[in-house]
Amino acid sequence: MNEWNHIFKLDPAKEISDEKLDILCQSGTDAIMVGGTDNVTYEGVVDLLDRISKHPIHRILEISRMNAVTPGFDDYFIPMVLNSKEKKWMMDMQHQGLKEYMDYLDFVNPIFEGYCILNEEAKAFHYTNSTMPDVEDTLVYAYMAEHIFHLPIFYMEYSGTYGDPQLVRQVKNTLNNTLLLYGGGIENSRQAKEMKQYADVIIVGNSIYTGFEQALETVQAVKGK
Repeated sequence: MNEWNHIFKLDPAKEISDEKLDILCQSGTDAIMVGGTDNVTYEGVVDLLDRISKHPIHRILEISRMNAVTPGFDDYFIPMVLNSKEKKWMMDMQHQGLKEYMDYLDFVNPIFEGYCILNEEAKAFHYTNSTMPDVEDTLVYAYMAEHIFHLPIFYMEYSGTYGDPQLVRQVKNTLNNTLLLYGGGIENSRQAKEMKQYADVIIVGNSIYTGFEQALETVQAVKGK
């Protein structure tokens, strides 16, 4: 993961044709992530996993619903929402999940990620009862992710809205060992290149469904293929 640049994120509640899914998997992206907020079901996750598994691509499940967890992914990303007002999104949900799946931990790769949701219009922002951080708050969350919780990932989630490149730059300068992932609003090559200047990995999701060809171009933009 330290050498990754780009991830496509698929929402199991949204439709994507086999043809487009095959193109994504063969695009040169480093991984396919499955995750979403609304209407995430076990059946939807399994369907995407089965279709993705036809290709030699790294598969990640970002867990947002316990009842949608399924075996077969290469990694399981577990968000810890640092700017939530509720402790359950930082500790209780993770405790519940580990308690339920403890017997399987020897066979899977759970990766905890410090999550900071930076779009107050996003469904995930409301779902997790988050509070909007200012610049100082965001930098402190990044520091906490690396130096207090020793998390391997800090994820700046703008969820459909293009974020502030300068804030991403400031966060990157705060981190030494924790990887910085950026997701939100990347719709074209220019935005992909801009955010990749600072983030270790960019995540492209919504534009898969709204502007497929431009979403594809983001791979070449950051990997130079």
